[in-house]
Amino acid sequence: MAEEVPRYRRVLLKLSGEALMGPAAYGIDPSVLTFISKEIAALRRLKVETGIVIGGGNIFRGLAGVAQGFDRVRADQMGMLATVLNAIALAEGLQKHGVPTKVLSAYEIRSVVEPFVREKALSYLEEGYFVVFAAGTGNPYFTTDTAAILRALEIKAEIVFKATKVDGVYSADPVKDPSAKKFNFLTYEEVLEKNLRVMDLTAITLARDNNLPLMVFNMQEPGNILKAVLGQKVGTLVGGGA
Repeated sequence: MAEEVPRYRRVLLKLSGEALMGPAAYGIDPSVLTFISKEIAALRRLKVETGIVIGGGNIFRGLAGVAQGFDRVRADQMGMLATVLNAIALAEGLQKHGVPTKVLSAYEIRSVVEPFVREKALSYLEEGYFVVFAAGTGNPYFTTDTAAILRALEIKAEIVFKATKVDGVYSADPVKDPSAKKFNFLTYEEVLEKNLRVMDLTAITLARDNNLPLMVFNMQEPGNILKAVLGQKVGTLVGGGA
């Protein structure tokens, strides 16, 4: 059997909070957490330095809170705290699969998780830890998509992998529109011009300005994260060349 050689040595994986829900309406499904943790843990044997940013939408979403009458800043703060819960859960899942993991939070909650310090994050990655970044950017009005791009740039990741429930980026919602076209490659400008829901505008612009490629793929398909790191085509590549 040929040796598996990763195309990327340092990556940032973006997970939505909803990815942890499974069939439930909210919260964390233990079986889904186990599956996701096992999939990510496969990267350890390749010695891929892995950072992870996770959302909090399975617990509380800031914009949803605003729609219910919450102050925007307070609602976003609640959403960022929700990501801390998810980060702790994911770290626990990874450690159960033999992956040493650290959680670094943009909010200081020292008795629970470590505060984010860039140099500390880089040191942990070089030591072989997987690092889960919690609490987004630590600022309201910014999504965890933007946090993922920001953290990827800070740790000098070669690519951002965005895990979704579909196998790439489509011209329309493939569930609602059977004629939707899947894109294998997109430029940043095409994403912006076509208003494709890859990431929010701020995140895509930040990635474009720093020439950071994104790969959008289906995390629910077993083995896809490993295939993506090996350079196999498993989704849609944005930027970085076809």
